Amino acid sequence: MRKTTAKIFASTALVVIGALTLSACGGQPAEGDSGGSGGSASGLSGSVTTDGSSTVAPLTEAAADLFGDEESGVNVSVATSGTGGGFKSFCADETDISNASRPIKDEEAAECEAAGVEYTEIVAANDGLSVIINPGNDWAEDLTVEQLNTIWGPEAEGEITNWNQVDSSFPDQAITLFGAGTDSGTFDYFTDAINGEEGAIRTDYSPSEDDNITVQGVSGDVGAIGFLGLSYVEENEGVIKAAMIDGVMPSTETVQDGTYTPLGRPLFIYVNNASYVEKEQVKAFVDFYVANSLDIAERALFVPLTEEQVTTASDELASLG
Repeated sequence: MRKTTAKIFASTALVVIGALTLSACGGQPAEGDSGGSGGSASGLSGSVTTDGSSTVAPLTEAAADLFGDEESGVNVSVATSGTGGGFKSFCADETDISNASRPIKDEEAAECEAAGVEYTEIVAANDGLSVIINPGNDWAEDLTVEQLNTIWGPEAEGEITNWNQVDSSFPDQAITLFGAGTDSGTFDYFTDAINGEEGAIRTDYSPSEDDNITVQGVSGDVGAIGFLGLSYVEENEGVIKAAMIDGVMPSTETVQDGTYTPLGRPLFIYVNNASYVEKEQVKAFVDFYVANSLDIAERALFVPLTEEQVTTASDELASLG
């Protein structure tokens, strides 16, 4: 069972749809996966395996921490192989949940279908994909989408190597580039939004599936620039800083009101339906994640879902009859 959404601002429907759909499935523990005291009041134990986006990882980690306060017998693991890597494991039926900073691709969905893996897509929070610079950079604090394309477009490779090539008012300072690797949903989203085609980018930059590597690279070089999720900016205040895009700073307000374009986006978790039905601890964790999504987003420094999104979700649910 696959559920998708056509519009970002209607995406909250998936949260509600996912919760209702999964809850309707019931939830009996798989043999050997739950039961026993496990140190929790409910007696839940066992594991919940997740993999995927390094951007979404802090969100799922925050959910796991809060869930652990109630269900200490359940171990929630959070790996970070990138959105694409996470879907490979998920569609091979190796994980219960896939963390994703973009929707599943058609070819990935086909892999899941071929393997008999049915899933539900849930929008867990919103995010502002951020362009980051070194705190000592005082010339590129407000960049345009056109300037970002000049820096990051495939045709810039080996050609745009200095800041004064981007704008004549910028200093004679070498550009060093850091960003997400090709298995990352952040990579897919950034290249599509800035360069007009998913995967289109110069290759002479330092890629990593770990956003902390991008933070380290930009923080150590005054001429560096990179891209990653907003939560990493908030967690590393003073170490890196976000540039404005066409005069708009990424923030909770600008992401929620839609003015931070084109880099505002939803973040997802994908739930293996069989895991949800057969493993009581997976059902409990997913239910907790959805029910506490606003608190989890705040704890992990992400942009929560809006009231408008919730209203839209209710309307869409009503239309399902």
